[in-house]
Formats: sequence, structure tokens, C-alpha cells
Amino acid sequence: MGENKESEGISGKRSFLYEVTRVLTIILFHTLMPVKFHGREKLDREPPFIMIANHRHALDPLAMAMGVPKKQVVFLAKKELGKNKLAAAYLSRVHCIMVDRHNTDMEAMRACMKAIKMKQILVIFPEGTRHHEGQMEQIENGTSLIAMRSRSPVIPLYFREKLRFFHVTHIFVGDPIEYGDLLAEGINTETCEKMNERMRETYRKMITEAEKDGTQEN
Repeated sequence: MGENKESEGISGKRSFLYEVTRVLTIILFHTLMPVKFHGREKLDREPPFIMIANHRHALDPLAMAMGVPKKQVVFLAKKELGKNKLAAAYLSRVHCIMVDRHNTDMEAMRACMKAIKMKQILVIFPEGTRHHEGQMEQIENGTSLIAMRSRSPVIPLYFREKLRFFHVTHIFVGDPIEYGDLLAEGINTETCEKMNERMRETYRKMITEAEKDGTQEN
């Protein structure tokens, strides 16, 4: 990812393709693939902040962006999605940061920090890939490292169901994950793992609460 691509991906100005995608997303998630947010008001805060979620469908990032439709969102995406030149060009223009999930990717880290500095919203899937299960257990350190280095609020979202056509997907928004005490211990492998465990515990509770919710899957 060259300098021009990085700059375009986290530009403070929405690209034309981003706006087109945003409009199509609004239509899609209000009609053919409806989503319902629970606790969406918890996203009514000024950026920057980080939204995290369990990952079940390729369109999950767009569904998450529905929770903050008027704000600038930057998506983290695995670099494998950009192997095709056309796909890479599209992802860059809709403000994606391509990241190497299995190695320390300092270029992606710098791009994330720049997005936070520009008061944007990062969308990250801590597990790094899609899982059919709702549990958030296989978490990599990247999300914790970005959060603690940027000192950004981390807002958890939980997809109770997988996105499907003609079925409502319920998305639950949790309270920000506290980690100020971990910052006092320093940013290192140990504190990142402690942060990972807080994310796991947060999702265990959110899953339990979502299962108790009165709304039923359509």
C-alpha cells in the first residue's frame, strides 16, 4: 500500500464512491437485508472512537456503519481482499486500511493512528476473520494495541444473527470497554492480552443479554 493509497483511504473527505456505497447501503439495510440496532444511542458521541464486532458476513462493516450514518468511517480489511486490482482500488476509495493479519503491519498501524488523529471512526473485527459462531474468543493483539496507543474509546457491537435476505439482523451496542488501568501498567504484550480478555468477557455478557432479549429472529 503506497503513500497515495494510504492517504486516499483515510482522507478527511468522503470519496464519491464512498457516498454511492453509503446510499446503496442505506437502501439495502432498510429493505432486502434489514438490520435493527439495540442501544444505538451509545454511538451518539463525537469521534474518534473504535467500533469492534464479531464477524459473520462480508457486509458486516457496512451494517456497522449504519449505526453512524453521518460520520466518517474507516474500515480495516485483510490484505487478501485487495489481491485483485479492481477490488484494491474500490477498497481504497471507500476508506479501507489493508492490514496483514499475521505479521506486525506498521504501515497499517500508522494509517490507523492517522485516522484517529483526524477524528474518524475505525471499524475493526478483533478476530481478524469471519466466524459463524457468535463468540469472540480468538482475538489477536492488533485491536488492543491500536486502542491503547490511540487511547480511543472502544465500543463493542454484537451481531446476534448472520445477515440474510428478508430476515432482520439484530445488532446490540454495548458500553465502552474500560482500559485506563491497563494504560497505567504500560503498553506491552501482557496488557494487550488483558485487554483481549476484557473484550472476550464483554462479548460473553452481551451474548447472554442478547439471548434474553424479547425480540425474536425473523
